[in-house]
Amino acid sequence: MAGRIVVGVDGSAPATAAVEWAADDARRSGLTLRVVHVCEPWPHGVGEPRGDYCAGALEAAADLARGLAPDVEVTTAMLAGNVIEALIAESASVGSVVLGSRGLGGFAGMVLGSVGMAVAGHAQGPVVIVRDPSAAGLGPEPVEHGQIAVGFDGSEHSEAAMEYALTQARARDARLRVVYAWQPPIFSPYAAGYGGVLEDVFQQEVRAARERVAPWREKYPEVEITEQEVCEHPVSALIKAAAAVDLLVVGSRGLGGFASAVLGSVSHAVLHHVTCPVAVVRPRGEAS
Repeated sequence: MAGRIVVGVDGSAPATAAVEWAADDARRSGLTLRVVHVCEPWPHGVGEPRGDYCAGALEAAADLARGLAPDVEVTTAMLAGNVIEALIAESASVGSVVLGSRGLGGFAGMVLGSVGMAVAGHAQGPVVIVRDPSAAGLGPEPVEHGQIAVGFDGSEHSEAAMEYALTQARARDARLRVVYAWQPPIFSPYAAGYGGVLEDVFQQEVRAARERVAPWREKYPEVEITEQEVCEHPVSALIKAAAAVDLLVVGSRGLGGFASAVLGSVSHAVLHHVTCPVAVVRPRGEAS
């Protein structure tokens, strides 16, 4: 069901922000929306009956989505079991999964909770992590920039990220900024004569990056694509780019990642430092 978006909810403020983002995304993209709540037992059996809370959280989220996007088909699902496993299973048959940055069980000072991190690392396809705007210091109505940024290094994961970023840009009538960051090798502080060599290597990398982007321009001629090639650490470059975009898209890991890593250091760092919504994309069919 690639034509469906799933949003996971738990009654928290970040989950509410996720519903708002998912409803808007479904409306723009012409997709259906499935609101999911995984009803886990209360610790030590305390509090109101768990089933009542779960039903209330699910109903409130669905009502919010229908109010924001009345033309979107909204369905609900109450699931049992482990929340991470349930959401990863959901990702196998939908276009994308949308989650709040942290849920009710998270520590207030944490930017990203364990559920979001685990699902982003193991889901099949895109996972969008949305922060509560007020908690991120953005105010109740964040400014729209009309621009999406994607980190692109030519890896299989970044190719999947590029595809998702372009479909988002087309649906939003937004510009796409392709960010390529090249980090030079570390030389001895006495190797002052390497400056010219490094500049030549960087220009070669820039040309190669532009050649990799060219086919995407042909595939999506309706999207305005700009390129930003910088000589700095990818995390720093992407954090800077995220300050003026509505969505940042990254592959779950890039060329520098270990084959066994499900979430690379760049995507991990971006999720913890960027305040705008972040989409982490894994190629479908890759073993988790």
